[in-house]
Amino acid sequence: MTIIEPRGSRVVNIGVVDTVPLFRDGVAALIERTPWARLAAHSASRQGALLMIEQLHPDIVLLDSGLAPGGELVQIIAGGHSGPRVVVIVREAEQTPRYLANSMAMGAFGAVPRTAEPHRLIEAVRHACCSRRYLDPVLTSLITSADGRPASRASPAEQGQDTPQTRTLSRREFQVMQLIAEGMENAAIAKVLVLSVETVRTHVKSILRKLSARDRTHAVTIAFRSGLLSMSPCVVEQADAPVVASTRRPGRVVV
Repeated sequence: MTIIEPRGSRVVNIGVVDTVPLFRDGVAALIERTPWARLAAHSASRQGALLMIEQLHPDIVLLDSGLAPGGELVQIIAGGHSGPRVVVIVREAEQTPRYLANSMAMGAFGAVPRTAEPHRLIEAVRHACCSRRYLDPVLTSLITSADGRPASRASPAEQGQDTPQTRTLSRREFQVMQLIAEGMENAAIAKVLVLSVETVRTHVKSILRKLSARDRTHAVTIAFRSGLLSMSPCVVEQADAPVVASTRRPGRVVV
């Protein structure tokens, strides 16, 4: 793992985990050119990635999908939302509905293909900084459900058509739906909304029924594709006042 000395504290600290040196260095250079971002470290292995998280605590981790073919590394890094926000850089082999849905369900805040334009990756980081999901337009048509059904067979709600189901969520159900989309479990939702866990379970069951969704991941997919939830753009301020300001000053680590 190569450690980059910090240049300041009021920046977004980003870790890069990728097995290809040329690609990894290119992403690192892109981060270095971004005024509000700082490259905290980069690694080529799972072990290095976990050491990076443990010792340097980056705000964002850009993760090579080749190191997480089942999406499990996303969940480990995200640490149940106590860890950094993960943006997956998706190889062609993983550009499938199942992989994308699993990665998002396991805590990824964004996904972009390895062939994406640089500004798409920066946009994904911006969204993650604002705790918002981002899926590159090239990948959007792929994600339908965790069972890998083709987008062409998506339901009317998934295709973005207005249906009675997508119009009838109550205000409370909509609040619950938003928190589900942020990856929260029932207990966490109950705490945020000051409800009992059983009440949250009731709302979740109602949401699944109204959206004709098979599970929570499917419900999130339908909500985004139908426009019920939106990936609203957000602004990350420049270096003088960034949104995510890391005050950590990590020491040098030798692996």
